[in-house]
Amino acid sequence: MNNKKQGKWLIHVDELRGEPGYEEEGEYKDNLKGGHWRRYNLMGDLIAVENYRWGNKDGQQEYFYNGSLEHIESWKAIDPQKKYDTIYVPDLYDEYKVEKKIIKINSYSVKDGIWKYYLPGSSSLIKTETYSYDSVVKPKPVALYPNGVSADSTSGNPLLKDSLPKEKVNTGNKPKEILQFEKKNKNRSKVKVRDGATGN
Repeated sequence: MNNKKQGKWLIHVDELRGEPGYEEEGEYKDNLKGGHWRRYNLMGDLIAVENYRWGNKDGQQEYFYNGSLEHIESWKAIDPQKKYDTIYVPDLYDEYKVEKKIIKINSYSVKDGIWKYYLPGSSSLIKTETYSYDSVVKPKPVALYPNGVSADSTSGNPLLKDSLPKEKVNTGNKPKEILQFEKKNKNRSKVKVRDGATGN
C-alpha cells in the first residue's frame, strides 16, 4: 500500500562481518514498526521481545541470553509530529511533589522507567536503574542501619543520611540515681569516682 510495509512481516538477516544473524517477526503500519515484535537467533532461540509505537521502542523490552532473561528495559515513544512535550519530574525527597517541565524533543524514543539486570542463567536481580526522559533518577535512601547509615534502595550501598534524628540531651532533670549519689556524698570533701581511666 503506497509502497510502504503493512501488516505482519518475517525478516531474515544473515550473519555479516562478525555480527550474528537473526530473524524477527512483527507488524508494520505505514513502514513503521508497531506493537509486539519477537527476535530469534538463527538457531531459533528467543533473544528479544520488543514493543514499538510510531516505529520507536515503547514500554517494556525483554532481552534473553541462552534462554534466560538477561535484562529488561523501559522506553517511552514520542509522537514524531511533536516538537515539544510536557513532562512531570518527581521530587527526590517528597513523593507527593512533582514539577511540570516543557522540553524540546531531540529523540523520539527515550529511556523512561525502571531498567533491571539479572545474573546470567539465573532469575537473581543484580542491579536496577530508574530513568526519566533519558535522565538517571538517583534513588533515595530507604532503610536505616543501626549506626545511622541508610541503604541505597537499588544497590544496597550505604549512604549517609542528612537529617538523622539528634540524640536527646538531658539538660534539666537528673536521674534519681545521680540525685541519690549526690545526696549521700554532699558532706564529703572528696569522693572517689571511677571514670574508666587507666594508668597513673
